[in-house]
Amino acid sequence: MISRIVGLRSPRLATAVLVLLVAATSSMTLALLAGTGTIATAQVVRPRMDGAAALRHVERLVAIGPRPAGSAGSAQARAYITGELKKWGVEARVQSFDAATPHGRLKMANVIAVIPGKRPEVIVIAGHYDTKFFREFRFVGANDGGSSAGLLLELARQLAGSKREYTCWIVFLDGEEARETWTATDSLYGSRHLAADLARRHALPRAMIVADMIGDRDLGIRREAASTGWLTDLVWASAHRLGHGRHFLPDALAVEDDHAPFLRRGVPATLLIDFDFPPWHTAQDTLDTISAQSLQTVGEVLLDALPAIETRLSRGSARPPGISWSGSGSATRSGRGNIEPCHASARSKSPATIRS
Repeated sequence: MISRIVGLRSPRLATAVLVLLVAATSSMTLALLAGTGTIATAQVVRPRMDGAAALRHVERLVAIGPRPAGSAGSAQARAYITGELKKWGVEARVQSFDAATPHGRLKMANVIAVIPGKRPEVIVIAGHYDTKFFREFRFVGANDGGSSAGLLLELARQLAGSKREYTCWIVFLDGEEARETWTATDSLYGSRHLAADLARRHALPRAMIVADMIGDRDLGIRREAASTGWLTDLVWASAHRLGHGRHFLPDALAVEDDHAPFLRRGVPATLLIDFDFPPWHTAQDTLDTISAQSLQTVGEVLLDALPAIETRLSRGSARPPGISWSGSGSATRSGRGNIEPCHASARSKSPATIRS
């Protein structure tokens, strides 16, 4: 009977094979009972990611103080970012531009860290490094502006010198925040400029991932409703494979962020954001609200997802279907409803409402 089950003629050999199979199954069952999450997490090799190093970058940026676009603090933050990249031998391109804002024309600059691959086509991982401008209080944006910059710096360090199929750009975007009230023209200055420039040069990336507000100690990232489905699926698959599924939630929230100008141009893009963050846009968005573990979790997931994204792109992928953008910056996808401006007022798991 045993030899028929395993397809072997020797009962003794078949018995040995079955014993090994039972032992392996038992080990995986014990791993599950020990609370490791899934069988995959007991076998997976985690990507190298140092959450403590990412947090140290956030600490140094927060020590600068407020860093709104066009300010001296923003220039200091940019100098720190480019200085760290150069230390690791990473090419840092600074894309300077003037932006028309409700506060007049301001000088802004995106920083692009280039990790060369075998192919010239680009995968972008991006986030903003500016903080929102407030007259009423001192806003240092440890999570909103700081966590994304710290994460991107550590990702650049880990990817530096790696051999990849696609070229990777780690992009530090300026001017994500509205100077006053979020509108189509007062928001996303850096990503709108970059997307328009790349479109003019017929050099749009093959895919884009944006990370924003991902340092929250109580990390819970919901799927962004207008993001490209297959790209979001690959990121969520990596999260579950690594045992981080409890931080990458199945429900969806529509949020307009730095991925939106690229989605409008047909680039597959997805957003990682934890919008359930009570200190959002308050003086309490300080270092004690974020953790190295949250930064490590997101960094591991992104590094793990990159090979699968490269494989998908190498096979050829279509533009994200079913997305139509209005001139005001709202979007619909498959009847899911309107994108909320980033940042809508979202302080709980209830649906976000646009802030006037």
